[in-house]
Amino acid sequence: MINLTERKKRKAEINIVPLVDVLIVLIFFFLISMQFRNITTLNIVLPKVETAGKKKLNEQIEIAISPEGTFYYNGQVVTKEELESSVEFAASFDKDIPVLLIADEESFLKNITFVMDTCRKVGLETIRLQSR
Repeated sequence: MINLTERKKRKAEINIVPLVDVLIVLIFFFLISMQFRNITTLNIVLPKVETAGKKKLNEQIEIAISPEGTFYYNGQVVTKEELESSVEFAASFDKDIPVLLIADEESFLKNITFVMDTCRKVGLETIRLQSR
């Protein structure tokens, strides 16, 4: 005869495999849907160029122009006068440092030529235009 009072009780256990599966799916979902953006990114739409060369230089001056005509010197907002003095200061150390000009496709040509003339006046001859 089987004694009902002496039955072995199973130990309660929690199966965590489904929980781990759900957590992994959530982690993948968040990683894929996250937008990795640099907070200081400028809202500039670059024009397309079919025959762009490869980037070879590491140290450079970056000058950006927004569609509204705002100037950025290495990511910092500057006026025309500040831009001229910053470029002149950089050229006093190294005349061979390249200048990367990042201008929105809606920027006025007068702003782009102003930057190019400013760089050439102080002796910076290596000016590149960034495109998509």
